[in-house]
Parts: sequence; C-alpha cells; structure tokens
Amino acid sequence: MTKRVAILQSNYVPWKGYFDLIGSVDEFILYDTAQFTKNDWRNRNRIKTPRGVSWLTIPVRHHFGQSIEDTTVSDPLWATRHWDQLRQNYRDAHHFREFGPLFEKVYKEVCDCRYLSAINRRFICAVNEVLGVKTVISTARDYRLVEGQTERLVDLCRQAAADVYVSGPAAKAYLREDLFSSAGIELRYVDYSGYPEYRQLHPPFAHDVSILDLIFNEGADAPKYLKCERLH
Repeated sequence: MTKRVAILQSNYVPWKGYFDLIGSVDEFILYDTAQFTKNDWRNRNRIKTPRGVSWLTIPVRHHFGQSIEDTTVSDPLWATRHWDQLRQNYRDAHHFREFGPLFEKVYKEVCDCRYLSAINRRFICAVNEVLGVKTVISTARDYRLVEGQTERLVDLCRQAAADVYVSGPAAKAYLREDLFSSAGIELRYVDYSGYPEYRQLHPPFAHDVSILDLIFNEGADAPKYLKCERLH
C-alpha cells in the first residue's frame, strides 16, 4: 500500500493550498526544526476586510538562526486582538455564527501558549477537523535528522516508510529530484492553480488569504473548494 508524506514548516492559520497539501498525504510532518524566517507565513496571515486585505501577525521574539520550534510569543494579548479583528470583519459572513465559536475557543486555548509552533499546530488541527482531513500530523523531532537540505527530506521519507513525497510547486527550484529517485521515492507536486471562487465578503476576490475566510463564508461546504486529489 502506497504511503504519501509531505514535510513543511508550520504556518499561522494557513491558506487553503496548505490544507490541500495536508489532505493529499497520509502523514504531514511539521518541519519546525527549520530556521524561523522573518516577514514570512510562520507567524502571520491575511484576512479580508472592508478596507482590503489585512495582516494578522503574532508578535514574536527572534534572532538570526533561531528555529521555528524555539520561537516564542512576545505579546500575550495577541490572541485577543486577532479574535476581535476576525469577529469584526467576518460577523456578516454566512457561516460565522456556526463556526465562529469553535475558533474563538481555540484562540482562548492558545492565549497562554508561549511557543509559535504549538500555536500553529493547534490551529492546523482545528481546521483539519472542520474540513474532515484525517491525515496524521507529526513533527520532524519525531525522527532522526541528517545533514543536507534534500538529503534530510529523503531520509525523513525513508524513516516514515513513504513511497511518495508530495511537495508544493515552489520547491521545484531547489529539490534534488535525483536523490528521491535513487531512494525509490516518487516525487509529486501539488497544483495550486485554478481554484474556484466562493462567496467572499469585500470584493475583489482574493485566493491568498487564511483558510478561515473560506470556512466563515462557506462553512461545511468549504472542502468543495479544495482540490487535494489533483496531483502532478
């Protein structure tokens, strides 16, 4: 039986493509031993507002070379502020009354959490439950880590007994595909093009926003706007 694995850094309430990647595999390894990158998706994401697309950013303490899993929150009030912004901007969405309380609960749960990685994982797991995604979520720390960018990914796949490694398309620029081939692991890329539009507040339509936008607007129909089966 084929086992598919994806390996990616945790992001804060990621966009729908992130969950397409998760839904495409049997095991999703959070690669938070990787270096934290400033002004990236690790601690921030975007939402729709009447004034356009706006950022939600978790303030963190960081220094050069610090890993994502060692990155800590610098302002304990961030969760309250973020939920207030979500409530203000999505209260008129079709399914906010249905799904808002679920995510309000998550924000209350993580408000005392120090570590960014743990916060991200909690939101990812909550969204998976809403979408009906059953993928196993693990962390790179569950495995032995070897040196080398592609070598480490290949070895993680070996340890996870993966036959197929599924990656985002941007990785084509740096992955050594020959190393996967030599290890007998098939390399596939998820396709992020051609997403259908849905009932989104505050036009013009934007695809690259948090998955919360899709859930609050489409509710239980949100999975219909994903396409994790389309692999190339």
